[in-house]
Amino acid sequence: MGTENENDTDTGKAAEAESEGMHGRGAEAGPAVDAGNGATEPDPEAEPGTAPEPEARGATAVGQGAAAIISAGLGVVSLTGSWIGTVAAARETLVGQLRTAADSTVATQVEEIYGDAWRTSALWGGLFALTALVIGVVALARPAFGAPGAARAPWIKSVAWAGVALGVLGLLLAVLKYTDVLLGLPATG
Repeated sequence: MGTENENDTDTGKAAEAESEGMHGRGAEAGPAVDAGNGATEPDPEAEPGTAPEPEARGATAVGQGAAAIISAGLGVVSLTGSWIGTVAAARETLVGQLRTAADSTVATQVEEIYGDAWRTSALWGGLFALTALVIGVVALARPAFGAPGAARAPWIKSVAWAGVALGVLGLLLAVLKYTDVLLGLPATG
């Protein structure tokens, strides 16, 4: 038709510039971009078995970031206590009450009712701390076994170190609590 609108001339100029750029392209220039819709055409000279690296690096970074966050979260749980630790301690209190006879000594009653519950709470805190520590170390060491040259976000390393530190602190406190060094049972007698 006799009339050209502005979009036709822009598309024509883009196609003309693309054809000029195609003649000067070398093998390392990468895939061509279609001017009409922005889609990329596969490079005919690229090897067919290679996968795009940014997507693979993104999946690895998501896994490392998730592991770092989980590690830090478990470290916090090991310090503050967990629902399962509370339930296990309450169960040990009940079992201690059932085992203790009415004519038992005060020391036996305190040990059976409170001591076992205290150690059970410490045990669960220690398990959460150990899990946080292991996951944090794996999140830190993973790049050494995967793609060592791949860059990762700095926050992943920071959060993983926080998870390791919280795990070590939680494990230390759990051991001190379990061995009655920290807040041991009161002396009776």
